[in-house]
Amino acid sequence: MTTFPTLDAWLTHLESAHPVGIDMGLERISKVRDAMQLSFACPVITVGGTNGKGSTCAILESILLRAGYTVGCHTSPHLLTFNERARVNGEVASDADLLPHFKAVEAARLSLPEPISLTYFEFTTLAIMSLFASRGLDAVILEVGLGGRLDAINIVDTDCAIITSIDIDHTEYLGDTREKIGFEKAGIFRAGKPAICADPVPPQSLIDHAEKIGAELWLFGRDFRYEGQAGSERQQWNYIGPTMRRSALAYPALRGANQLINTSAALAGLEALRDRLPVSAQDIRLGLANVELAGRFQVLPGKPSVVLDVGHNPHAAAVLTQNLGNMGFFPYTYAVFGAMRDKDIAGVIAHLKGEIDHWCVTDLPIARAASAQELEAVLREQGVTEGNDSSVTRYATPAEAFQDALKRASENDRIVVFGSFYTVAGVMAYRKSQQH
Repeated sequence: MTTFPTLDAWLTHLESAHPVGIDMGLERISKVRDAMQLSFACPVITVGGTNGKGSTCAILESILLRAGYTVGCHTSPHLLTFNERARVNGEVASDADLLPHFKAVEAARLSLPEPISLTYFEFTTLAIMSLFASRGLDAVILEVGLGGRLDAINIVDTDCAIITSIDIDHTEYLGDTREKIGFEKAGIFRAGKPAICADPVPPQSLIDHAEKIGAELWLFGRDFRYEGQAGSERQQWNYIGPTMRRSALAYPALRGANQLINTSAALAGLEALRDRLPVSAQDIRLGLANVELAGRFQVLPGKPSVVLDVGHNPHAAAVLTQNLGNMGFFPYTYAVFGAMRDKDIAGVIAHLKGEIDHWCVTDLPIARAASAQELEAVLREQGVTEGNDSSVTRYATPAEAFQDALKRASENDRIVVFGSFYTVAGVMAYRKSQQH
């Protein structure tokens, strides 16, 4: 059996071990799961959706930890290190925590009559699930990678499925309409188990699938909702669910207009599981006050103002535009922007061009990325011109684009770093290198 001494060596090996990067289907990974005898004795919450998955996972994790539960949380992708994908009790798993579970997946894979090849995501998901299963946790939170029905996360039967939002993304795998994508996302629902959908306009395909399999469907606006509290200037809000009401809640520490929908979805999930994972009003208050998530409309301290946001589809761009509009006046806004070629780049730019004066577009270190030149071409098509008050410049890396924006911005301006995870990660890594 091949084995590797370090986590980095394992990850490098996995990047090229399987013939294709994304290989939809659960047959291969399910055989390895069975060989590992992988299962959870505790409640599992699975979170899918186009945008808002990471925030919803972070909110659930924060509340459950404040309630005194031991919690495993798997999210993806990571920003700076792979280990961010696995948190146990709020702490990022160490290399030493993860290594034995990489070996266990490899041993199980090779033990089969015909050894099976796994993608990077499938292999690492099994390793993280194995780590969680070994810890005897009270709750496990799993973020879906892509879609739902055929995603590696779906090899585990969930006790509560949450879908945050449904928008057009990953069309080559999931289909090109909200109806097709809604059906794929609804694949994480299970018969007789709570299936929570926070999208205010759910596709009919999702509702039909939930009814067909006999899932317990909770729809935002019909079964649960939020309301602002009268007389409180955006300071407090209420959650109203089928059997519970949570009043006078503070806004979550995550910033941004869509966080109340994500928080309502998390609270609906906790309401649905209240017999197994009861939480108090105080647990919720503390959980919301302490929730943290890098790169989700994250406003860094200092001047010029720097905003990090991993929004990379039109739905996320619309939310980012709203959040930027709520920040007040800045003479100039600089954007550091890099994105994958398969995204609706024109749709993203159409939302944001009114908020951004100077575009610093960047290549990214991955073959799927659009080049800076391609991004500039789309900006020109959208009517962004050259002048004192507007410009487009191209860079080889996010760090170079950010350094140039910093040079040109005055302390009253702001810099928005957004698009792919690679864009935000590149700038975060550069900032970290400057702190030493």
